[in-house]
Amino acid sequence: MVLVRCLQGAALGALSLAALVMVSSGGAQAQPSGEDRYVILSGGGEEAGHLIARRDGDRVEIDYEVDSNGRGAENTQTLVLGDDFIPRSWEIEGSSLFGDPVEESMRLSDGVLTWSSQPDSGEVRVDSPRLYIAADDSPWSQGLYARALLNNGLSEAPVVPGGTLRIETVQPYELDGEPSAAIYRLTGLSSGGSYILLGEDYRLIASFSSGSVTILDAYRGEAPALRDLHSDLEAARFRELQADLAHGFDAPVQIRNVRIFDPVSLQLGPLSVVTVSGQDIATIETADTAVLRDDVHVIDGEGGTLVPGLHDMHAHVGMSDALNYIGTGVTSVRDMGNSPDRLEDLIGLIESGELAGPRIVRAGMLEGRSPYSVHTGITADTLDEALEAVRWYSAHGYWQIKIYNSLHPEWVEPVAAEASRLGLGVTGHIPAFVTPDEAIEAGYDEIAHVNQLMLGWLLEPDEDTRTPIRLTGMQRAAALELDTAPVRHTVELMREHDVALDTTGVTLELLMLSRSGEYPETAMAYVEHMPIGYRRNRKRAFVTVETEEQDAAYRAGFQRILDTFALLHENGIQLLPGTDSGTGFPVHRELALYVEAGLSPGEALALGTLRAEEYLGRDQWLGSIERGKRADFFLIPGDPTQDITEIGRIRLVMKDGVAYLPSEIHTRLGIEPFAEPVAIRPPQAHSEG
Repeated sequence: MVLVRCLQGAALGALSLAALVMVSSGGAQAQPSGEDRYVILSGGGEEAGHLIARRDGDRVEIDYEVDSNGRGAENTQTLVLGDDFIPRSWEIEGSSLFGDPVEESMRLSDGVLTWSSQPDSGEVRVDSPRLYIAADDSPWSQGLYARALLNNGLSEAPVVPGGTLRIETVQPYELDGEPSAAIYRLTGLSSGGSYILLGEDYRLIASFSSGSVTILDAYRGEAPALRDLHSDLEAARFRELQADLAHGFDAPVQIRNVRIFDPVSLQLGPLSVVTVSGQDIATIETADTAVLRDDVHVIDGEGGTLVPGLHDMHAHVGMSDALNYIGTGVTSVRDMGNSPDRLEDLIGLIESGELAGPRIVRAGMLEGRSPYSVHTGITADTLDEALEAVRWYSAHGYWQIKIYNSLHPEWVEPVAAEASRLGLGVTGHIPAFVTPDEAIEAGYDEIAHVNQLMLGWLLEPDEDTRTPIRLTGMQRAAALELDTAPVRHTVELMREHDVALDTTGVTLELLMLSRSGEYPETAMAYVEHMPIGYRRNRKRAFVTVETEEQDAAYRAGFQRILDTFALLHENGIQLLPGTDSGTGFPVHRELALYVEAGLSPGEALALGTLRAEEYLGRDQWLGSIERGKRADFFLIPGDPTQDITEIGRIRLVMKDGVAYLPSEIHTRLGIEPFAEPVAIRPPQAHSEG
């Protein structure tokens, strides 16, 4: 018998003692033969791929394929397992998310484990068989890892190439034909956790999140319940973290000895004292005239800089992303396409104070039906359905709609007109076989992603941007001249129609410049602080680079992206710093890319703070540190107007008057802190004499 721990949350209630005791198979056992067929379902419930596991004694063959939004991993795998379920060999061949070739192998022989993968290779001597965590595996591997731990009576174990894998029982799960089914949580694979459903003998039934479910085909009807359960489990976990990490105050807070970044002057002010009362900034006084009170909480900024809370103008926020954003000083985001129900639930939990997270502006995803459709938001089969989707988003308080790749070209103008009639903005990708110029004239208020803009200058009319060419085509930018009639015409249209660009340069940098075995520059500032799984994932290529000339083309093409940023900024086009990410760290790099493009650090910071809020119409209460505005800011030790990378060393974040210490957040999330926390001194009692 193996006693395993149960993760209890307020939403789950306490489990009975019987539910805590799971019967182990007792270690070594014969490997069963047979076949398991899994279906991969998107967050909207649509089929997005398959996974087949065929077992013959100690040999397992895996066939895995995902196809969603014109991209997805595909591979075949061969494993040989020991009686302890730990692989003795593992071969993986196929392609990664954007089609880059994958050839990965592992061998455990004579006490030496050797491996070779896209991100890394090496060998390590082990005293006993040790789990290898594959770089390009599949959801089935999570079941393998769990089975190896549980059948050996372990709650945690060191793994190769590094780190510790942990498993904990969450709760039993009622499932016909599976009397011992239970939910487990694996941690140590990445910066978050993975939830799996195991059945008899710890057989994998499902790996699930709120965004997708990989599940045995016979049980596919359980997918909606598992997606909902994932949200409940994560909410319970992050409620506990909020209770531990949020520093609320029963009296005003004085933040002393700080200089304030002003996004209007683009300069730092004199040493000052900022007093926060409740959610708002009550007073700002210069240090030489301020009244230092004893009946307040005191934070000594030690000469550091207060910066208004940052904004990620292109986010896709999930439960586990919200706390990450706060830890990086990002107090506001614009969600650019999500499950409406889950996003609404998350916003409610954040606004009620139950979870830490940024305030969220909603853009509703609107997609057309095609083999390349993204499975998020609302997918329309007809123009009438597309128009009804716009009305639905308007009725539910969305700020704008986001048009996606497969929307029918002839629908763009009537969809934009209906959005405009209802007061919604229009942003998005440029649908296939539509040019950016046509989208602007049809009613776009902004364009999402710099490549979606630039492809209008690079592709032929019959090239399909629903495919990976929307990325691979960017190598053609190496030969792009920006002082040409087509470029000038598009820029003039943007000026005439007041069209902004949601840049996401950091995503293009990751996709175009990542190379196998190397950290890309986009992640260098933070990647070594992250868990081993995250670090390995960043040491991988996304595009196939076969020659030095192709490598040079991608690098020159990315430089042309930065040149485009400069061109647009010089022409008064609003740049909206977005990342298409969820951790918050890429926001810092996005602003650094603006500086590399030629903007001053102050201009970049202004775009990421006040200018973003002006665009959203919220600058009367957000975007700068002023008396009467919301207490949303973060504290860093250095001067970001001289070195933009200083914004990565955050000691304190305040949102709505609640304080967070990033060092505490990052420690709890398995991330090495970036800066020492500040001390928060409580009010001092007055002596009577």
